[in-house]
Amino acid sequence: MIESLDVVRNARARHMRLAVHPATGRIRLTLPKRASLKAGLAWAESQRGWIDRQRARLPERILLGPGARFPFRGEMLTIAWSRTRSRTPVIAGDMLVCGGPEETLAGRVERWLRAQALSMLREETLEVAERANVAIERVSVGDPRSRWGSCSSRGTIRYSWRLILAPDSVRRATVAHEVAHRVHMNHGPDFHRLVKALYGADPAPARQWLRANGAALHWIGGA
Repeated sequence: MIESLDVVRNARARHMRLAVHPATGRIRLTLPKRASLKAGLAWAESQRGWIDRQRARLPERILLGPGARFPFRGEMLTIAWSRTRSRTPVIAGDMLVCGGPEETLAGRVERWLRAQALSMLREETLEVAERANVAIERVSVGDPRSRWGSCSSRGTIRYSWRLILAPDSVRRATVAHEVAHRVHMNHGPDFHRLVKALYGADPAPARQWLRANGAALHWIGGA
């Protein structure tokens, strides 16, 4: 049996398909509506070589333990841990200095990253919203696997906390994108013109950066 396999039926699918999720490594087997599940699982099993090759291309997970190197606002930090130091992480040059029990270090570093993301994204969102003359009801962060931000019609904006790992330009372009949805709840020409105006530059390079590097950010921390 293939590990981490999700089976999905799609009425529009004409053939069986396999895909490896770049952010999680999970295998997705898509079956036509009336296809045999047994036959589908057997076919997936026969594709183990392909699955192994795809998984081998995935980024290696970076566990947030002593000595780990990871990006923060696009620059690399190294975790400098000593049990006798303060439990609260502090940046010192290119080091993230942190103490406390080693067994809880990873969780504390990730909580620190989430807090940094929320603080920065909230501040930037409210600043951009003021320039756009729109109201923001709430800003929050989570860990979605398929999007970097979302905006509700009521003005609640939610981001991936992992944007704090990306370069500043990428985070700010995402903020401009979500705030622009408070004016245009679509992706039409007027929306894209507003995103560019709020960001102050062409956001295309930021979008390209996320397409090229975004999946790797999901392999930092966790598991």
